[in-house]
Amino acid sequence: MSVPSPTTDLCDTHEDRLMDGRLRVLQPVYRCYGATDVFAGAAATLKCFEDNTLVRTALEAPGAGRVLVVDGGGSLRCALLGGNLAKLAERNGWAGVIVNGCVRDVAEIEACRIGVRALASHPRKSDKQGVGAPGVVVEFWGARIRPGDWICADRDGVLVCDEPLG
Repeated sequence: MSVPSPTTDLCDTHEDRLMDGRLRVLQPVYRCYGATDVFAGAAATLKCFEDNTLVRTALEAPGAGRVLVVDGGGSLRCALLGGNLAKLAERNGWAGVIVNGCVRDVAEIEACRIGVRALASHPRKSDKQGVGAPGVVVEFWGARIRPGDWICADRDGVLVCDEPLG
């Protein structure tokens, strides 16, 4: 997989897309986890709240270089991704995971060759009720994300675009 262009360069080059909404920037609230700081891929989306059952289900499937975007409702009360799921994502070829919520097992996640963005870390595990919705449009922190949208992340931020940018 080639390294995507820096998000700063993409914003400068595609100002017209920023203005008309085809290129969106997530608010700068995410912390970087995982051994990969720079990643990009098509979005696979999932909406769940304090229940990571469907996160596991998604990451058990071949990632094919995609980025799993998990809208956890911004909850800071438990983690939706931990070390075991990060290892699963790495093993199954996911480029990264963005969690609008928390992660745990930070040392284990940082050893995985995937990119991970989350609001914070939290030691508590999530519920396991199987509640949530995969493959839906999610919207949080300044951006609407549809399945198949292009995600590009680096240390400067996270971009969402209707199509891959070079």
